[in-house]
Amino acid sequence: MSGPPVAVATVRAAVRRSLAELPAGAQVLVACSGGADSLALAAATRFESRAGRWRAGLITVDHGLQAGSADRAADLAAWAKEHGFDPATVATVRVEAGAGGPEAAARTARYEALDKAAAEHGAAAVLLGHTEDDQAETVLLGLARGSGARSLAGMPQRRGLYRRPLLGLPRELVRTAALDAGLPVWEDPHNTDPAYARSRVRATMRALRDTLGDGLAPNLARTARLLRADADALDAIADTARAGAVDPDGTLPVVSLTALPDAVRTRVIRGWLLASGVPAGSLSAVHIDAVDAVVTGWHGQGPVGLPRDHTVTRRHGRLHLAGRADL
Repeated sequence: MSGPPVAVATVRAAVRRSLAELPAGAQVLVACSGGADSLALAAATRFESRAGRWRAGLITVDHGLQAGSADRAADLAAWAKEHGFDPATVATVRVEAGAGGPEAAARTARYEALDKAAAEHGAAAVLLGHTEDDQAETVLLGLARGSGARSLAGMPQRRGLYRRPLLGLPRELVRTAALDAGLPVWEDPHNTDPAYARSRVRATMRALRDTLGDGLAPNLARTARLLRADADALDAIADTARAGAVDPDGTLPVVSLTALPDAVRTRVIRGWLLASGVPAGSLSAVHIDAVDAVVTGWHGQGPVGLPRDHTVTRRHGRLHLAGRADL
């Protein structure tokens, strides 16, 4: 008896590896948009669950950003229920405009909905359908924005409950798996809308691939893996340095920073700011550089303005963080 098509078998194997250590019967949720990547992931997760390895559920998030999105979400949930997913639910979210633009706002709303669903259903893992090509696009976006190593490290295979089983597989293979399995793929028009940065990067990737060859996406993804290992090591060193540097009153002595290498010192500063209440989503490299200049280029500067009305001031050889109302 012949087995499944090669692409289908490859996606199933990736899911099996990603979830291998979960206890039998663990609840797994697949975040599914109805596109080829997440549908192939969902179908593979459901197939592998039949051996009793885990219980497969599906959640689709309706962002309300396109006409007919509620109907599409309902149809996808109905398909999931028909194919044995439990739960098979729709999470409807409201996307509020934010400083990061509509893509960032939609991402924030989506993860909040997924976090809530995971807690509600006691999920041991939430699966995301990002592929190797998505990883390469993330690296290219980071390069264009002048980001540091952590951003260029791309998306992790795992973070908390979230897992990306397909991150090592090319998008074309995953799409082939969806088509070979006869899945009802929906093509999101946002994926080709030049109004969205990710769509523009996707078009750029195609042009770069024509110039540089088919190895572009795997090479960029490999760069992300290497940079992630470096960034993890530097973060660990910085965490240790910060733990021994911050005073009990929450201030940061300048003398504890000046001898540190640049890559460690800026990480200590960032970690101190985040631990002190500065929101991560608003904190940029520009802010870190401005605070670092108070350490390395001190000439009596005034307070450094940070997001959400925070400021950093250097007084008596220490960095003090406060809200503007507290100064």
